[in-house]
Amino acid sequence: MSTVNQVDADALTDARRAEWERLDQLSRARLDGAGVDELIVRYRAASADLAEIKTSVGESPQGAYLSTILVRARLRLTGASDSILTQTARFFSQQLPAALYRLRWTTLIIAVAFIAVAVGTAAWISSDPALVATLGPPDALAQYADESFTSYYTENPAAVFMGMVWTNNAWIALQCVLFGITGIWPINALVQNAIGLGTSGAVMAAHDKADVMILYILPHGMLEMTCIFVAAAGGLHLFWSWVAPGDRSRGDSLAAEGRSLATVAIGLVFALFLAGLVEGFVTGWSLPWPIKIGIGAAALAVFLIYMIVVGGRAHRRGETGDLTEYEAGTPRLVAG
Repeated sequence: MSTVNQVDADALTDARRAEWERLDQLSRARLDGAGVDELIVRYRAASADLAEIKTSVGESPQGAYLSTILVRARLRLTGASDSILTQTARFFSQQLPAALYRLRWTTLIIAVAFIAVAVGTAAWISSDPALVATLGPPDALAQYADESFTSYYTENPAAVFMGMVWTNNAWIALQCVLFGITGIWPINALVQNAIGLGTSGAVMAAHDKADVMILYILPHGMLEMTCIFVAAAGGLHLFWSWVAPGDRSRGDSLAAEGRSLATVAIGLVFALFLAGLVEGFVTGWSLPWPIKIGIGAAALAVFLIYMIVVGGRAHRRGETGDLTEYEAGTPRLVAG
């Protein structure tokens, strides 16, 4: 092909117009094997023409015309992205539950360890009056056990309180997600919260109010804490992805785990919102405790069914929670 100068872009267009129109025709037609091969050959030739036009004359009407044809051909070769409704449905029916399902065993281990630390801290402190005394003046501790702990759930309007706890829990989960790559931050956050919960439990137990604490925490706490455990599990998986990347490079492993963790983070926003609704509108209500706990248990059951049953089905279909190849880009191929 001859070199195109400033004045003969029109000449190239006239010379190649029939070939470009044939490419455009192939982009719109139903193709057999031979047609696909012709589409690829003509697409490459037209791409070379466009590169030559842009090199010689820059932006031009001829280049814009050819670019439009090439875009249509490229979409025919690679496929157009799904509609937003299709992508949303796939996200909630496959990607999110599969990403949660991958974290199930790590979440369980974290939950057991958290409960052990919280209960152990409460039992240790409450068993020694001297340790309880180090937590504050006796009258302040008594007020906390008798009034402050329960009034916390009713001192603000339900909607305001729900927003407060949702924001706080989302912040804790976000820390586990953002800093999970360190491997230290999620563990530190969990230990701090477990010790804090155990210390509160020790104060309540020292004043014979342990049952009150359990009743007030269970309705919302079952789902709320599960979400925190899932966030921590995701953070630790992110850490492990670069520590032990397996057959992939550390960069590829970290990128794939990061995309799955982003999927989990989005899902936890909705789950924590549900937990906030229970804490704001159920825990402080004047309802029988079996009903309150039943509502909390139902919320947790919905989440676990979604995570384990729906997620298990998605996992068996090959989903991992990562983006599709079309969305994430073609992975790097390696030999061996």
